[in-house]
Amino acid sequence: MPTVTQILTAESPAAPMGVRAEVRAVPGRGLEGDRYFSGTGTFSPSPQRPDFEVTLIEGERVEAFARESGLPFTALQARRNLVTEGVDLNALVGRVFTVGEVRIRGIRLCEPCSYLARTSFPETLAGLVHKGGLRAQILSEGVIRAGDPVREE
Repeated sequence: MPTVTQILTAESPAAPMGVRAEVRAVPGRGLEGDRYFSGTGTFSPSPQRPDFEVTLIEGERVEAFARESGLPFTALQARRNLVTEGVDLNALVGRVFTVGEVRIRGIRLCEPCSYLARTSFPETLAGLVHKGGLRAQILSEGVIRAGDPVREE
């Protein structure tokens, strides 16, 4: 079954990503405790935009990039919020799905950027094109837990 394997947040752009067992998702804001929830993310828009509420990445893509590049790249370095397993995130652009009890709408791909390349490895720019995850909008408030199923509606 498609699941969330890790929940990752950072209090500020300079803070390392921390692993959490659960997190509250709030429509129009993001994930409580994350830099984008507080509007302090590196790319935080003002006013807040739906595609900055939550990001997801496939754990399999992270592992494949690390294996193929020979670099010690991890999901923590990818700086996405939810790490999934068994989910084709690219197919969820424009679709509504649930993560546990929370309804989410996929907005657009979360392509690698120069910030990611500077904070991890320059090879991420080419190595994660169309594999860097999904930017999504939170549609309903609730708690997301590690191990929650991911289901398309």
